[in-house]
Formats: sequence, C-alpha cells, structure tokens
Amino acid sequence: MKRCGWVNEDPLYVDYHDHEWGVPVYDDRLLFEYLNLEGAQAGLSWYTILKKRENYRKAFDNFEPAKIITYNETKIEELLSNKGIVRNRLKVNAVVTNARAFFRIVEEFGSFHTYIWSFVDGIPIKNHFKTLDEVPATTDISDRLSKDLKKRGFKFVGSTICYAFMQATGMVNDHIISCHCYNRT
Repeated sequence: MKRCGWVNEDPLYVDYHDHEWGVPVYDDRLLFEYLNLEGAQAGLSWYTILKKRENYRKAFDNFEPAKIITYNETKIEELLSNKGIVRNRLKVNAVVTNARAFFRIVEEFGSFHTYIWSFVDGIPIKNHFKTLDEVPATTDISDRLSKDLKKRGFKFVGSTICYAFMQATGMVNDHIISCHCYNRT
C-alpha cells in the first residue's frame, strides 16, 4: 500500500497517517488538542509528539479547555515535572493561554470549528501534489490563520504550525496523489 513518504514503519505512525491525518475534524475539543499538540511540536518532529500524545492527554485533562483554564502555578509545576510530555515552560503555559483564547472565540463565533473552518470556507482544500517536495510549509491561508490566532491571544501558532494543523485536521488534503488516502475526501 502506497503512503506519503513522511510516515515511517511504526504502527502508531502508520495508523495516524491512514486514519487521522487529513480527515476533517469538526469537534471543538479535538481541534483544540491538535492545535496545542502542533504547538508542542515546534522545534521537534511530529513523530516525537505523537509518541507522547497519550501522556499529553492524561497530563492536560484530555485537552478539555474548561479544565485547563483553571490551572494554577502548582499545576503548571506538576506539568513541568512530567517526563511524559515536552517540559518547556513556554509551551505548557501556552496551552493555558490558548484555553482562555478558545473560549473567547467560542463566545464570538458559537463554536471553535466555525471559526477555524471559516478560513477555508468550510470546505477542505484538496491539493494535487505528486511528491513531498511540492508540499509547502506555509500558505497564504496559514499566514492569515496564524495572524488572526495571535491577534486573539493564542501562543505557538506560527504559520508553519498552523499549516501542519490544517493538514492534520483535514482543512487541506496534502496526501500525495499516489497515496492510498488521497481520494478519501
């Protein structure tokens, strides 16, 4: 079975590629999780974060924004001592900051997914790349999304992170055309 060249042979990674990456996500909590995990990836590989994802879910109360906004300094210190996640103070604090910003967006737009998906007019963009070399790291849309998220108070949401988020959540289909997942959406 042909897959995108970035996936390795680890069954965890294969399963992620085959069943999650590029599948449209409309669940607010899951979108929040993906956005924060992509932020945790900054300077690292997605594979590193994927292997720690269950630890992140446990440490961050399954990325429930309503729980995360209640985190205090004691909880932050507990997270920073958790060897199962990336122990970077800026990244840990960003999740709490992002939870607060998440609720401001929900208040304004009715849901987080309504806001996020508005950047692609609610319809996944299907690209037609033949090789990984053709896949961009950023686009005009990821630039706009990044700028708007930052304006709304989000952290660790640069354009590259936003584009990776868009790929992961199916806002764009960047499976190469020879990949068995390409025609899934």
